[in-house]
Amino acid sequence: MARGLKQAKVIGNLENIDIEQKVKVTKDAKWAARNYSEKIKSASCIYREILDHKIIVNTDGAEVQLYDSKPEFVVTTIAAEGNETATISEGIGVTGGWNDLFAKHDPLDYATLASDKAVNLLKANHLSGESTTIILDPGMVGLIAHEAIGHMVEADFVLSGSVAKDKIGQQVASELVTLIDSGESKTSPNGAGTIAVDDEGVGVEPVVIIENGYLKSFLHNRESAFVFDTRPAGNARAYEYDDDPLIRMRNTFLEPKRDTIDDMLRETKHGYLLKGARNGQADANGEFMFAFQEAYLIEKGEIKELLKGASVSGGAFDVLRSVDMVGKDFAYDMGTGYCGKIQPMKVDGGGPHIRCTATVGGLQ
Repeated sequence: MARGLKQAKVIGNLENIDIEQKVKVTKDAKWAARNYSEKIKSASCIYREILDHKIIVNTDGAEVQLYDSKPEFVVTTIAAEGNETATISEGIGVTGGWNDLFAKHDPLDYATLASDKAVNLLKANHLSGESTTIILDPGMVGLIAHEAIGHMVEADFVLSGSVAKDKIGQQVASELVTLIDSGESKTSPNGAGTIAVDDEGVGVEPVVIIENGYLKSFLHNRESAFVFDTRPAGNARAYEYDDDPLIRMRNTFLEPKRDTIDDMLRETKHGYLLKGARNGQADANGEFMFAFQEAYLIEKGEIKELLKGASVSGGAFDVLRSVDMVGKDFAYDMGTGYCGKIQPMKVDGGGPHIRCTATVGGLQ
């Protein structure tokens, strides 16, 4: 059981940033996005922050005080021309402070990027459906890791009959695939799902869900860990003080390997590069369908054109078995969202670029 004081590492304490500055940055980004082009018909910008102070004491010896800081910033733009429309969101969410939030990009950069992508998508052709080679960016990898695999291995879902129930020790993915859920943020700093202690007073440890292609572990709270005769690793999380701690993910990601995006493109005769995870759904059998913001046609190792209006679908384990290249890059890219398993919860997901096979469907 955890003891002592645990504080999130922050650069630029949010409490020291005036509300007027936060409002100004948000409004400036909104108008920068709106004024980027006459084709931008609508723009919005949202800034949110969670400042959390918890004290956890229980009869098993936990006595810990927690301070957490999770800001997020999102710009959404809608472009229109004739009968065509395009919606793009760009943003960032972290565990950290004001300077951590904008360490990679200035707030106005997100506005410009969102509007530029939306305008470019207006003239893009629609993608036709097919089963083919795809390259997924870190955001798409994180979405699959969280939605299609992560929920399927939460022990409460496993006990309810998830397809992963009897697969411990079996090969469920390519040997290139190692999937981890971690409360710490070591592979890349400031993951939005970073915590030091869960809400049952258990100190966090990384959980290797899939190791070199083999399903190794489920995610547990203290009760399910007892049922499965294993140790909890800090996956019991509650949104408010009077909520029951539920089995939840933290930062869920694929480990990077050695390939580059250029390697993947060069080795692809025909396929698509998919970027910008949006939303979708996955079921207890691991079947998923996710939307994305941009698709780039690849022919003979070269990117040919930008396409729009599409989704990617398949069976999670089938797609992971088809992985034949894993990048050496890495990014978290789900920090602007919330996991909606009964209670909202800040999580993150990501990984490197990967190459695999799935069905890409056009949305006309």
